Amino acid sequence: MLIIGITGGTGCGKTTVVDHIVSELPENEVGIISQDSYYKDTSHLSYEERTKINFDHPRAIDFELLLEHLMQLRKGEPIHQPVYSFVKHNRTGDTILTHPRKVMIVEGILMMTQKEIRDLFDIKIYVHADSDERLIRRLKRDIVERGRDVEEVLTRYQTTLKPMHQQFIEPTKEYADLIIPNNRYNNVAIDIVRSIINERIQ
Repeated sequence: MLIIGITGGTGCGKTTVVDHIVSELPENEVGIISQDSYYKDTSHLSYEERTKINFDHPRAIDFELLLEHLMQLRKGEPIHQPVYSFVKHNRTGDTILTHPRKVMIVEGILMMTQKEIRDLFDIKIYVHADSDERLIRRLKRDIVERGRDVEEVLTRYQTTLKPMHQQFIEPTKEYADLIIPNNRYNNVAIDIVRSIINERIQ
């Protein structure tokens, strides 16, 4: 099994990069694990308390469960990925049965902050986009897809997203095997990643 870690700041275009990588690979040979599935269960908190959580800090992620799941997949065992609701700021209680594949892509802004997780990645990719571009993408996504208002998104960006990016995410660039600039679609970088994957899975 080939495990690929893909990280980068919020709104950098990780999902787009993942989609382009996966698009030309056989569907049954690639699986995707998203950091979003591994936010800690916060059922013991009220909705108001949950809205105040700093979800961009590593302590918001259940890395123990993620590590356990990655080890299971590597052993050839299926896992039950949690399902997370950004509207409720909590897990839904549902799970997604995820089977091991020849290639597992693990993506999320904090995926390279933990050494134990990082060491499982055969290829580490950092997707880079400038801060203005990331903020614009984040605004569009949170307003359209997650029901947030402009003021809420901007306040969160200034108070948590930006400082957390500088403290935890940007420094993980040094661990990357490949840095993909994503202010625009980068065909060459995507083709390189695809070539490496094809070579490994044949």
